[in-house]
This record gives sequence, C-alpha cells and structure tokens, in this order.
Amino acid sequence: MFDICIIIITFNEEIHIKRCIESVKDIAKDIFVVDCFSTDKTIEIAGSLGAKVIQHKWEGNQAKQFNWALQNLPITTKWVLKLDADEYLLPALADEIKQKLDTLPESVSGIVFKRRHIFLNKWIKRGTYPVKLLRLFRYKKALSEQRWMDEHIVLLEGESIEFENDFVDHNLNNLTWWTDKHNRYAIREAIDLLDIELGLIENRNPNAKLSPQAARKREKKLNYAKQPLFVRSFLYFLYRYIFRLGFLEGKEGFLWHFLQGWWYRTLVDAKIFEIKLACGNNKQKIKEYLLNEYGINVGE
Repeated sequence: MFDICIIIITFNEEIHIKRCIESVKDIAKDIFVVDCFSTDKTIEIAGSLGAKVIQHKWEGNQAKQFNWALQNLPITTKWVLKLDADEYLLPALADEIKQKLDTLPESVSGIVFKRRHIFLNKWIKRGTYPVKLLRLFRYKKALSEQRWMDEHIVLLEGESIEFENDFVDHNLNNLTWWTDKHNRYAIREAIDLLDIELGLIENRNPNAKLSPQAARKREKKLNYAKQPLFVRSFLYFLYRYIFRLGFLEGKEGFLWHFLQGWWYRTLVDAKIFEIKLACGNNKQKIKEYLLNEYGINVGE
C-alpha cells in the first residue's frame, strides 16, 4: 500500500460507496468514511470493504465537514486524497499515482487531477471537460477553503503539479434527485455570488494558495459575478453549448448544458433577485434574511 489515506464524506450513499472505495483500495493505506448518520446501508457496505467509518453530524457545508475530518481523524499517512462518494478513480489514474507519487520532490504539496462528468450514462466530453481540481495533498499542508459553494483544496505551503489521467463524477440517482439537489445548491451558490459582490463572509485563510487551475477558475467566477443577473446564465449556456461544442454531445449533452449551465444558474440568479428585493445590498439584512428564511448562518 502507498502512504495515502482517503477521506470520503457520506450521507445515504449506498448506491455509490462500493464503487468509490474499490477504485482506491489498491493505493490506500487507510480509507476513512465520515458519515453524517446515514439511514441506508452506507455504513454497512463501507465497513465490509475495510473502510474505517466515523459518524459525525453535518457541519453545515462541505468545507467545514472536510476540515473537521482533517483535524480529528487519526491520520498517519503523508498524503490525503479527497473523494466524494459518487466519484471514483479511473485505473489509469490509480496506476499513475503508484508510479509517480514516491518520485515527487518535497516542494510538491498538492496534485491536480482532471475530472470528467458522466451524465445520463454519457461522458460529456465537450463544453466543460476537463475540470481540474486539487484532490491529493500532503497531510497538514492543505485544507478546504471556507466557501458555501465552489470550495477548493488550498495549499498552506509548497506547490502543485498536474497528473495526466482522470477521475470520474458519475452520480447514479435519477433526474428528480438531481434537480432537487441543485435547488438546494442554488441558495448556496447565491450566497457565494453575493459574498463576491458584497463581502458577506470573512476570509479565514488569507495565506492559503489556490492551485493555478483553481485560480483561473475562480477568476472566471469573479468575472461572471460582475455580469447582469439572468443575462449571464444565458450567455454561459451559449458559451458551453455553442462555442465549446456541447451541441455535439446529443440529447444528453443538451440536457446537461441546459440544466446545469442555464436552468440552475438562472435559479441562482432568481434567488439573488429575491434576496435583493427584500434586503437591497444591506449585508446585515441579507444575513438576517438567510437565517430567517433558510436557516443559514453565514457568519459561522
């Protein structure tokens, strides 16, 4: 085994967790499943595959939950790999980790992978691929930045490099589940965009460093946030579907780019519009509104 532990945060992931764990079992010294009190067979399946299951209540967002795991799990490895339960490593990436990890200089603290999305059982190659994310890092040299959406692993020291092969995001739930999830995500994305515009949330890690890939993605989001409500979601859809050739991906590609690239982002803008109708640009009023209407305390 390699000097790597895997951290997977779960809640009712019985349809995904076996696939996820089996994709990393040949490279991991330890596999930690931090479970938010699942009511299905997630814990049973993970335990049967040799994972160490720790139950911990939901901290409010992914960043807090993952940072809690980094601070409290009995980690003894040099490297930590973060995966979501509906993600998995392709065999080529697992082999690349085996071949390259021990050869890296100490100056390298983080490794960026390419993520491919499979939607309705089709790999959507055009429009958004590849998304590049830092997921493997030296223990105690990185953490998750505190954001409500689009959080990245950020380095506290050292530099990052990019590997060649992919990991996969392939959720097996149906479209009703997918749209329900994105409805919940929309208020979090709205908070993130309002934070960019108005500075709702204090930066808790001012010295942390995004990978170059994440920094470019964040710069694009900052530019997106400056564009007019509703216009920006339509233009973003056109960019993905027309200019980045998403239309070549057939019906699945249309649904992916329409739902994730236009419908979802229009819903986000609608929530921002609603919040500003009630509160204007008053930061304190917005925080009170989010607490009263959604039970979200952005000051935590």
